[in-house]
Amino acid sequence: MESWQKLNAQIRNHLELIYQQTEDYQNGKIDFDQLVNKTLFIMEISTDHSPPKNLGNLWTEKDSILISYADSIIENDKPPLQTLSHFLHQHVSQTINSLHILPFFPYSSDDGFAVIDFKEVNPELGDWDDVQAIANDYRLMSDLVVNHCSSEHRWFKNFLQNTTPGKDYFYTIDTEQDLSQVVRPRTSPLLQAVETTDGTKHVWCTFSHDQIDFDFRNPELLMEFLKIIRFYLDRGIRIFRLDAVAFIWKTPGTNCLNLSQTHQIVRLLRLLIEHAEPEALIITETNIPNRENLEYFGNANEAHCIYNFSLPPLLIHCLIAGNSYYLKQWMMSMPPAQNGTSYFNFIASHDGIGLRPAEGLLSDREIDNLSAIMENFGGKVSYRQVANGGQKPYEINISLFDSLQGTDQGPDKFGIERFICAHAIMLGLEGIPGIYIHSLLATRNDYEKVTQEGHNRAINRHQWDYQELTKRLSNPLHSQAIVFEKLMALLAIRTSQSAFHPNATQFTLHLGDTIFGFWRQSQDRQQSIFCISNISKFPYQLPLASVNLIAMDHWHELISNQAINLATETLLLAPYQTVWITNQAPTAST
Repeated sequence: MESWQKLNAQIRNHLELIYQQTEDYQNGKIDFDQLVNKTLFIMEISTDHSPPKNLGNLWTEKDSILISYADSIIENDKPPLQTLSHFLHQHVSQTINSLHILPFFPYSSDDGFAVIDFKEVNPELGDWDDVQAIANDYRLMSDLVVNHCSSEHRWFKNFLQNTTPGKDYFYTIDTEQDLSQVVRPRTSPLLQAVETTDGTKHVWCTFSHDQIDFDFRNPELLMEFLKIIRFYLDRGIRIFRLDAVAFIWKTPGTNCLNLSQTHQIVRLLRLLIEHAEPEALIITETNIPNRENLEYFGNANEAHCIYNFSLPPLLIHCLIAGNSYYLKQWMMSMPPAQNGTSYFNFIASHDGIGLRPAEGLLSDREIDNLSAIMENFGGKVSYRQVANGGQKPYEINISLFDSLQGTDQGPDKFGIERFICAHAIMLGLEGIPGIYIHSLLATRNDYEKVTQEGHNRAINRHQWDYQELTKRLSNPLHSQAIVFEKLMALLAIRTSQSAFHPNATQFTLHLGDTIFGFWRQSQDRQQSIFCISNISKFPYQLPLASVNLIAMDHWHELISNQAINLATETLLLAPYQTVWITNQAPTAST
């Protein structure tokens, strides 16, 4: 009973911190006892509920997450969710154990992120049975689009008619309010005038005029999202990606980003989710400067994992510049994740290469240069509006395969080697790796889709025909087969190394600017792995003395499966070659 009272008190505390500055609270309209009871009822947490045991880290070195749209691979006369499941079973099930299916709900725009109905599967993709079939075999991650919904959502239609549910679910504001400090990820007007049965109102639209922002000052809206979370848990979803969560609370006169109420909402969701399903996780999607992003760990009481958004621009910059300085400086500044939290590492996504997370890490000039190089490699640059009315690069839209086709000197013959090097670095880092399906498949820029869809992000959202893809994967001369085989081999090696546990110790090595290296040590201190990459297009003689390998140990290079002879003074690294040098030789089973 004591634990039940403690949980009640924790929930109430979060709710009071969220709502204590709202008009409803000031006017005595919020009954917190009733709200706590409603919260527990919705999440199906009852008085006989046992508190979750301290599970520690809910992940190991065996965990990696494949990221895909439900229809990234299609075939005639078959629901895409079934095709995706078939592809996974045939090609990745022995190595990858988790899957993020990007929004699979009915939508009106933004490739799924303008959700029309949070509890329905888009019938063009399949149904909930298809989703649950995948959840039976993989740890399934789903988006919880908490900031906004489609203008075609039933709630917004009710808002226009001043009926429930929905009439008070959306953020409206007087146009005379001070919005000069608001941070925007887009250049479109922030406010949209709409006609309702109650007159003209101006609704807040962070992303587009088809994506209407919610008003979380209304506790009933939070209750609606708790119902959605419970619904997803019942259908096998175990990882919740909180999309655009940094924007959900607005206070005029502030930047309306990362406000304290937002953090309290994340803390409440974690508390409730871990009591409802102890093995479920929260990952926050916060495409913001690195320091602000780190705040979403809280004190190991907010997100279980945060997207490592600074990694993609810094790693790509490192490889095209042939200089690891900025990547090393960032690595040394990153605090180890506490137990119960982890970084979520990725270098490609359905969106693009976010540039805000590079602010303060790369200079404006370097960001502009990076953008220009990516445009030379066929990419597009999207911009955001800044306070003075100007614009700054916000995101580079390009397939990762094309982004690494050359250096700042132009395209060269090392594109595949550079691409594999990027992934070898990412797979060795502290954290859980996420692999975008179009990286796994070495997909090129899709200009036709950009024309069809009318937006830059479509460039990296190709749809593969399943039969064509299968042919390419079976042909060793195709780049798809070459890259797929190499990446799957790296992933397979990773799953067997305790030093690659997401929370294993990590230290940055100082081996010169054309080399990037770091050391990992398992939590039991039995295994060490030195991860060293030549990030230049020239061969490099690595002095083994600089790595400081202990002479009494027997050292082995995991990727080439070769023993390291310490009597040899140097190790020759080919352009963009990565070595994983360990004191534990692989067993016959690996």
